[in-house]
Amino acid sequence: MMQKSLDFKNQIKEWGVSKVGFADVSHVLPKEYKHLKTGISIAIRLSDEIISQIEGKPTHTYFHHYRTVNAFIDQITLKIAMQLQNWGYLAMPIPASQSVNIDGNKYSGIFQHRTAATMSGLGWIGKSACLVTEEFGSRVRLGTVLTDMELCYDEASTQSRCGTCRECVLACPSLALRGNTWYPGISREELIDVKACSMHMHNHYQHIGRGSVCGICIKVCPQGKMVIKR
Repeated sequence: MMQKSLDFKNQIKEWGVSKVGFADVSHVLPKEYKHLKTGISIAIRLSDEIISQIEGKPTHTYFHHYRTVNAFIDQITLKIAMQLQNWGYLAMPIPASQSVNIDGNKYSGIFQHRTAATMSGLGWIGKSACLVTEEFGSRVRLGTVLTDMELCYDEASTQSRCGTCRECVLACPSLALRGNTWYPGISREELIDVKACSMHMHNHYQHIGRGSVCGICIKVCPQGKMVIKR
């Protein structure tokens, strides 16, 4: 199993993925997906040049880049799912960027990419509520595939490495970031006021594009800046 898991990782990376990890996510899945115990988490690195152009607000180029990378992730997770299905397993790619109103109160994804990513050891959750990787900081977008194929699972990330850093908190134009340190099981609401973030983007960035995203917290993260200097 170890060799097959390694070969599969290498195959996925050949498709343009920057990081990939496997995790047993059965204990955090909704009951309707419990039979898909394995989470395959992928990270796609964003363009440092495009991120560097963000100064106080998103750019049209960043908006387009964000959407293009999401589409690319959906293509990759579909390829992963098709490969798994060809091998005789069940597989469900989770949309890269989709919010659904399941309980009538708030919008959220079917399954959180960041949960799969931390459990797969790709990185930790920063005070920005974004995944932070050692290699690329938070300059990544995530994708997830759930499957019933058992793989060799990676060691989960269980501790934040942000320390006392508050760069993203101080830079957030919507004052949505609460500044709390992540740990496994912390609620998203303890890290970020999602409504404040969403409303700020809606009120200030509609001229850039519908559903425009800010990107400021990603740009200012020191871990991402370290990568550029290497």
